[in-house]
Amino acid sequence: MFDSSVYAARRAALARLVRSGCILLPGNDFIGMNYRANTFPFHQDGSFLYFTGLDRPGHCLWLDCESGEEILFGPEPGIEQTIWSGAAPSLSELADLSGIAVSKAMHELADTVRLAKGQGRSIHYSPTYQGESALLLSSVLGIPPLELEAGFSSILVQGIVELRSVKSAAEVTQIRQAIAISAELYDSLMQSCVPGAREMELYGRSQGLIFSHGSREAFPMILSRRGEVLHNHTHDQILRDGDLLLVDSGVVSPLGYASDITRTLPVGGSFSSRQKDIYEIVLEALVAGTLNMAPGVPFVECHLAAARVVARGLTDLGLMLGDPLEAVDRGAHALFFPHGLGHMLGLDVHDMEALGEDFVGYDHEFKRAAQFGLSGLRMARRLRPGFVMTVEPGIYFIPALIRQWREQRRLEEFINYEALDAYLDFGGIRIEDDVLVTEDGRDVLSKDIPKSVDDICRRMGKAS
Repeated sequence: MFDSSVYAARRAALARLVRSGCILLPGNDFIGMNYRANTFPFHQDGSFLYFTGLDRPGHCLWLDCESGEEILFGPEPGIEQTIWSGAAPSLSELADLSGIAVSKAMHELADTVRLAKGQGRSIHYSPTYQGESALLLSSVLGIPPLELEAGFSSILVQGIVELRSVKSAAEVTQIRQAIAISAELYDSLMQSCVPGAREMELYGRSQGLIFSHGSREAFPMILSRRGEVLHNHTHDQILRDGDLLLVDSGVVSPLGYASDITRTLPVGGSFSSRQKDIYEIVLEALVAGTLNMAPGVPFVECHLAAARVVARGLTDLGLMLGDPLEAVDRGAHALFFPHGLGHMLGLDVHDMEALGEDFVGYDHEFKRAAQFGLSGLRMARRLRPGFVMTVEPGIYFIPALIRQWREQRRLEEFINYEALDAYLDFGGIRIEDDVLVTEDGRDVLSKDIPKSVDDICRRMGKAS
């Protein structure tokens, strides 16, 4: 944990932003895998972790925005806990670690809420994504579970986003620690990405490396020779000479901050000329998107800068037609690059996404576009110093999407559909870095993980 004063300051800042009423912020609880006592690995809610530092299940934070009262509700470990799971800190000890003066048993939460509601006070809560949290809120607030979504507090969400968006130097250090583990993971993969290797074997080795550092995955790893499937979590293929292996992975630091890195590796260590052509376009798009990042720059402009590189590069290869700038304006590039350039990174790999993408990545100045591809952009608003963003352009040849567009004759003035026939078995390439917005520009936190053609091939023991 950080010092308790860090969490106390964060809670005080949140109370000032919300101004009135009370805040009810539940942490996550264990989730049963196939019965209640056999649980999935615990993962704490990012906002609860941010405001308390407590990475333990079954607790809830209560903040009175006017009086400043803070209460940690939770279970008091008893002898059953000690017998089965070992001794644990008491509830009051956990509260002390977080700088919270008052702690109460969870069954007292309902009375606290009832008293506040009886005084006509607002109870602010954020959107839920786990059933246990929804049932807790439903029980103490008297709101049917299916109606909770309509009643969450937008002023609370906006306050959380305001505070969590800007990372402190200590938080950036945590992200760097996670990236250091990712760097070791990719170094290992570059040594073992050979013909005949099984995806599951590489995945298993990667898990072992992560666990050996006392870490865990920030999200389920994508490790696949079928890179055209954007979020492919199956690992059932055997690598063949000439394949591309797309690996999109992240781990967490000791305090729960995530890395999120993607590299696309040539199986056997060498890119074919066709693969190299596409790879260089994606890499140039990554560089263009990154170089546009600076305080005050809308992230949507970084996305469009990358998209223009993709369109220009594919036009030079004869896969797209016409004016690349007009093609991007019309959305033709999205046949190959159908997602946004990146997202915020922090305690959640898609930081704060549970609060709603439109609160995190959009504001009064920027509204989500309807155009295919651009509509998937998770972040459009202006960048600020302290934002940590992923930058992850890609080019994918998705047979089903190409077939659909071709049958619809969609944007055929910009797409050379006949030329695409030779690329239907290509797969996909994505390259992703984690980037800190600084006072005068940007700092690529993951710059030491090889990504140029020469550096990757050299690390894999081959000449490019």
